[in-house]
Amino acid sequence: MKTVLLESRNNISYIYLNRAERYNALNKEMLEELLQTLETVENNDDRIVILAGKGNAFCAGGDIGMMTDFADKAYFDEVMTTIGKIAVKLYMMPKIVISAIQGSAAGLGLSIALTADFVIAQNESKLGMLFIGIGLAPDGGGHFFLKERLGINKAKQFTWGLKQVQGPEAKKMGLVDILTEKQVVEQGTELAQQLLATPLIAMLKTKMMYHSKQKETLEYYLAEEQKTQWELRNTEDHQEGVRAFLEKRKPEFKGK
Repeated sequence: MKTVLLESRNNISYIYLNRAERYNALNKEMLEELLQTLETVENNDDRIVILAGKGNAFCAGGDIGMMTDFADKAYFDEVMTTIGKIAVKLYMMPKIVISAIQGSAAGLGLSIALTADFVIAQNESKLGMLFIGIGLAPDGGGHFFLKERLGINKAKQFTWGLKQVQGPEAKKMGLVDILTEKQVVEQGTELAQQLLATPLIAMLKTKMMYHSKQKETLEYYLAEEQKTQWELRNTEDHQEGVRAFLEKRKPEFKGK
């Protein structure tokens, strides 16, 4: 079964994360498939990209099952490099990108959602970084994208807070641009159709002017995140956080 699906209709590329039984949690194979899909989309003739998840969630983040494999530095670096390429590819996509969030967008899933030019969410959606719950810091450019949308101080506090915010609060904070009662892909398609009737080339010139200037900053954060995650995975707090997650209990952190 393909873990990432691509459909093209009426000048819109629809990318679906397709691991619904795992709430679209991203494992190594799925990340590689997503990157390949983005490379295909980058070179097609569609003008708009809608990124969504199949099932009841947008994306629950990185698959916890990868954590044991991360003991292998080569494996870790390969996965983190792929994550970085995905973040840059989405951010620098020469098209308008729309994230359509239903259910949960957590951890790496939220980082990926925030690469978009427009973030649409249902009222009952829940957004959270949640890395701190397993003793880690955000990756996938999460530090950069939260800074861009919230400012540094609020980004720090949101990252540290282990908080999931629902659609209305997320919109008030600036994490979400459009709230909807509709199916998010339907709302995304309506927005895409409106955008296709605008001077899209002029819009994309503005996007790329901003994003080209910021690309180096994003790459800095991605490199620092990769370095930081490797350091943190060896801490007692991270190991306790993973054990607690797997055992479905509250972790007992010691700041070590």
